[in-house]
Amino acid sequence: MRTLVVVRSLKMGGMERVAVNLADAFADAGHESHLVSFRRVKKPLSPTHASVNVHHLPLMRVCRLTVVGFLLELVARWLLNPLFNRAVFLGTGIMGGAVFRLWLWRFERRHGRVDRIVFRGQGTFEQVWTFRDERARYTLENILRAREPSFSRRLFARCLYQDRHLVAVSEGVAETLRQAMAVWRFSPASLEVIPNPCPIAGIRQTMLAPEPDIPSEPYIVNVARMVPAKDQALLLRAYARAGVTMPLVLVGDGRERANLEALAVELDIAERVIFAGQRDNPYPWMHHARLFVLSSRFEGMGIVLFEALACGTPVLSVDCPGGIRTILKGELESSIVAHDEESLATGIRDAAANAPPVIQEAWLDDFKPETVAARFLQTPGSAG
Repeated sequence: MRTLVVVRSLKMGGMERVAVNLADAFADAGHESHLVSFRRVKKPLSPTHASVNVHHLPLMRVCRLTVVGFLLELVARWLLNPLFNRAVFLGTGIMGGAVFRLWLWRFERRHGRVDRIVFRGQGTFEQVWTFRDERARYTLENILRAREPSFSRRLFARCLYQDRHLVAVSEGVAETLRQAMAVWRFSPASLEVIPNPCPIAGIRQTMLAPEPDIPSEPYIVNVARMVPAKDQALLLRAYARAGVTMPLVLVGDGRERANLEALAVELDIAERVIFAGQRDNPYPWMHHARLFVLSSRFEGMGIVLFEALACGTPVLSVDCPGGIRTILKGELESSIVAHDEESLATGIRDAAANAPPVIQEAWLDDFKPETVAARFLQTPGSAG
């Protein structure tokens, strides 16, 4: 089959990494795999499979060059957005959908008809919301918060979700979608739960790459963007309370880094906390760690958890909304602690004091690339 994965950009991020992993998974399964992004970045992620065809569609630039698209964006930004929260997509997505359809037509004239189109992330299909096609699957990576039935949210939901084939990356995300259906009054054509793929073989190859900055002694690691949603501040406070001597390594960067560095000083743990910054290859940092800790306020799925497990590293996670229980189930439920400072501190202390568990290959079965790729190619509702 011929597949097309569509993503807003190929910047270094969890959702973008999953888009690349899915394109690789389709190629590994023997399909003709294509990947297209809408925005150029300085250091884009690249597929590991040589047969994945990477394309770039400068969507916003093309839309603005049509003049009509530029005028629609101005109307949405300056007239609609003050009236309805987050209304810019109404203007940009009208022409965006038309431009993407034209691009797809030209793409198919060259490569042949596409059998499956997978849009990754809500931000991606906001930009092309007028595009509709039965072959398309729209993947939601994060939970929805349907607090109130406002007009703007109903309009947003009907434009993006109504009569579309939606895919949630976890049952937790799917449950928030079902709640939103009642509040925002929309009905998708279908709703499937398909987890993100874990490129186990690729991770195990890249985790062996040399990294001279990695501590030689046992350490605890967290890999995430430094933004409020990842809540490394909770991790720092719990680490300080735990009183363990193993260093804590934070891999990642973001707008919260300066605040986190200041907090480490305030907690008198700065000498034991290593801010490693953004790393192109985080897997050696996971592989050599004694424990991986997730402290997020919410996670659509928490792909870093199965990546750490694939690296052979035990994991510990706070119990947060979303999909961590898609990964941490069965025997792994003991790796979940309550979402508070004391519980996380106790979990860190216990993990440091006890022998690490043996990672079981069966824990990763649901996330094997071939399994996930096959699910995306099925007719909605045919899986199980």
